[in-house]
Amino acid sequence: MTPSPIQTLLQRHRNGERSGVYSVCSSHSQVLRAAMDVAQRHDTPLLVEATSNQVDQFGGYTGMQPAQFRDWLWALADEHGFDRTRLVLGGDHLGPNAWQAQAPATAMAHARDLIAAYASAGFHKIHLDCSMSCAGDPTPLPDATVAARAAELAQVAEQAAAAAGLPPPLYVIGTEVPIPGGEASLQGGVAVTQPAAAAATLEVHREVFARAGLDGAWQRVIALVVQPGVDFDHSSVQHYAPAAARALSQWLEAQPRIVFEAHSTDYQRERALHELVRDHFAILKVGPAATFALREALFALAAIEAEWLPSAQCSQLPEVLDRRMCEEPRHWRRHYQGDAAELRLLRRYALSDRCRYYWGDVQVRAAVERLVANLRATPPPLTLLSQFLPDAHRAVVDRGLDTEPLALVRHHIAGCLAPYARACSANAAPR
Repeated sequence: MTPSPIQTLLQRHRNGERSGVYSVCSSHSQVLRAAMDVAQRHDTPLLVEATSNQVDQFGGYTGMQPAQFRDWLWALADEHGFDRTRLVLGGDHLGPNAWQAQAPATAMAHARDLIAAYASAGFHKIHLDCSMSCAGDPTPLPDATVAARAAELAQVAEQAAAAAGLPPPLYVIGTEVPIPGGEASLQGGVAVTQPAAAAATLEVHREVFARAGLDGAWQRVIALVVQPGVDFDHSSVQHYAPAAARALSQWLEAQPRIVFEAHSTDYQRERALHELVRDHFAILKVGPAATFALREALFALAAIEAEWLPSAQCSQLPEVLDRRMCEEPRHWRRHYQGDAAELRLLRRYALSDRCRYYWGDVQVRAAVERLVANLRATPPPLTLLSQFLPDAHRAVVDRGLDTEPLALVRHHIAGCLAPYARACSANAAPR
């Protein structure tokens, strides 16, 4: 069987190259179009991962089931002129995450259906995440329980892919899995996984997979999720410190085949991304930072609009977004704390970027469409672009970047994603 592009890149990494894979975890069309631009420019595959809360058998917060997300992404690639054969679909945090409040048997029944839906839709890279405790479970879960549940889901994935006539999936495992979307607080920082803990996790998974007759699936376990000592909260970032992770990196060198998968690498310096790949954190995941860049660009365009056009004509996008977040607070209320002024700042500007859940809202979407239509109909002078989107202004002047509003948005997002492509390219140096 021909290895997938992900396997090929990771094998090259294990053979001594500084190659890696970056994973874009987003369901926003402009983020994904920007990711396609970056992959095209840097000649990389594009690994797009849907998370278990975005896309599930019930629709998730996007309203899409896995097969629908696949078809939507393929159509987006075709429309954008990106070769869909270069797309690799992945599923992130697949397990009982969305059903933690339920008893383990019920939560795992939902997780089995979730995994089957992803695998039968052709999602090739599957993150088996059973690290969370369900109702009545001990906290934290023992490694043996996590591994047993992961093997149960791997069995489902194997059967679902085979029934659909698809290549068998690649798997990512682990028990020290960072919280999706960043920490609530980084006070005290996060600790690097100890080599002994990584070794115990790997061995217990190997034993459980072997007992379950999943030897073939075990050979397709490509990565172990560990904590390299990077994370972010609402307003601060813990940056990578190579010395702190040296023992963990050295331990991996003695293990066959696998690499580390690094979650929550959002907002890291580009040099840190290169260092992570060098130190065998060869799968780099990015999510909220990309939609944070989307929000930055749209707010910048709204500021240009406010300077350029009569107020009655303007979209008032920042105000519309904040109003809808206040009217429908379920996506941020339990994550943000503070007085009214602090909450307003967090809703708009927190690094955890909870406003990413609202871009599909009917009123917010209408405000974005009005903003774009206004600036298309009456293009602003470049002086305003220089003021509010200076990097895009330089690209317009120096390289002929299109001043169409969404092209400017994608350029800004690409500035967030390009460092990941360079870090995963064997011959690229950090900028």
